[in-house]
Amino acid sequence: MDSTGGSQSENEENKRYRKRKRSNEEDTAKAEAEDKEAENSDRSSRDLVQDGEEGEEKGTVGATAKKNKKKLQSGSGIMSNESFSRLGLSEPTMKAIQDMGFEKMTEIQARAIPPLLEGKDVLGAARTGSGKTLSFLVPAVELLYHICFSHRNGTGVVIICPTRELAIQTHAVAKLLLKYHTQTLGLIIGGASRRGEAERLVKGVNILVATPGRLLDHLQNTKGFIYKNLMCLIIDEADKILEANFEDDMRNIIKILPKERQTALFSATQTTKVEDLARVSFHTTPVYIGVDDGRSKVTNDGLHEGYCVVPSAKRFIVLYSFLKRNLSKKVMVFFSSCNSVKFHSGLLKYIKMDCFDIHGQQKQTRRTSTFFDFCNTEKGILLCTNVAARGLDIPAVDWIVQYDPPDDVREYIARVGRTARGEGAEGHGLLFLIPEELQILRYLKSAKVPIEEYDYDEKKLANMQSALENLVTNNHYLHQSAKDAYKSYILAYNSHSMKDVFNVHRLDLQAVAASFGFSCPSKVNLNIDSSASKFRKKMHRIEGSRSGFSETNPYGRKNCEDDKRQFVRY
Repeated sequence: MDSTGGSQSENEENKRYRKRKRSNEEDTAKAEAEDKEAENSDRSSRDLVQDGEEGEEKGTVGATAKKNKKKLQSGSGIMSNESFSRLGLSEPTMKAIQDMGFEKMTEIQARAIPPLLEGKDVLGAARTGSGKTLSFLVPAVELLYHICFSHRNGTGVVIICPTRELAIQTHAVAKLLLKYHTQTLGLIIGGASRRGEAERLVKGVNILVATPGRLLDHLQNTKGFIYKNLMCLIIDEADKILEANFEDDMRNIIKILPKERQTALFSATQTTKVEDLARVSFHTTPVYIGVDDGRSKVTNDGLHEGYCVVPSAKRFIVLYSFLKRNLSKKVMVFFSSCNSVKFHSGLLKYIKMDCFDIHGQQKQTRRTSTFFDFCNTEKGILLCTNVAARGLDIPAVDWIVQYDPPDDVREYIARVGRTARGEGAEGHGLLFLIPEELQILRYLKSAKVPIEEYDYDEKKLANMQSALENLVTNNHYLHQSAKDAYKSYILAYNSHSMKDVFNVHRLDLQAVAASFGFSCPSKVNLNIDSSASKFRKKMHRIEGSRSGFSETNPYGRKNCEDDKRQFVRY
């Protein structure tokens, strides 16, 4: 009896051992398969254009597409190990944060919210997608809640954003955060009804989100706008505000607003102009918070960046081939001018490739509608100018394509910051360069931007140049649009601040014309010297922040020896 029982026990133990062994072997095989899959995906990321049918079957369409399954660990990227619950926030605020699905803070939130809650001034430097919106909204809401600020008191917090789209998005986040509060919220931006804004301001808007020009207009001209009780001024994306030519407006706004207030200024980059704005904005020594100081790279952790060298004449063909292979993805394509966006949007629609488009010449209602439509779609193509390059949080963007080159390194970083946003998120960036522009790579590498070359197979490009030329020639609308886009491209190119990289006199106009569907350069009055000068003065009247670029100083002029900032480390 005993020996039989022992034998049965031994057999059962052997069965359990074999089962565990099979399980381990299966896990090992599965892990090896996943590693091999990731390796294949990484290898395919260097091939810009692949065969369409094969790519769709294998899920490796375009330069790369498979998501790397290895997620970042908490604390290794933008996230901290700190919980919102440790801040001692009010019940309405905590409830709203929980409804938004947040538990842990990002690094910028963990470091910026405490001093702001204490009433200190803050100067924050953090890369895009780091969660800085909640960094200033949470303290702003808490401030007004604890002093029982009501609509009768007027405006207690002003938040200034560089673009209408960013202001709309910030307003949307603030609305969620105020879900269980009684304080009022308002939005004033260019392109919206000024009369309606004025009526709401007179009734009392406690937290006001605004663009600089429209805010200054109301401060100077709207009677009954109560801003004398202002408790806090928040300037978001200060570097972008100044690049957009709002320096004079900002100085006038700061002169008008009460001096006794808390101030928070956030900027992705610290330039001479930002430092000057900081000096006039702060009346006490601010706490400086630089969460990215010492990082080995300046772009988002989950971002895979590459460039492709394409002759001018084949730029559109390569772009079209790339987009065709990535129709199942969410892609943003950046252009240097509104006319280029309009032409390429019209062209793609004529050849049956649907796309969204956003540029500065559209009415605000259309820009806003398009922005939210693209946010809500799971796949699609958005053609845009730099109006969409800063601060906007568009969910799950797979690819950022810089079809026209950025003006400088900061603009490159701002553009690619639309993807790989948030902890564990991944995305891809593709920069189009013609052979004469390769020197920009030195600046990118000096700025800690990791970027590798992507290849494309010319044999697999769409054979469409003759069809493109026929379409542009025979369609009056497209022909005129192509002429406008061609002219704008050259003017924008000539306005580049990095003249050693982007030299308009090195352009092959015959090849450039081919990319716009012309068999020979279109007869347009370029008048480069005078027109480009006006264009440059209008778009880049920022002598201190976009000049002085060099390989050792890729962010532009900043004399470190004369740096007189007196910021307190927190």
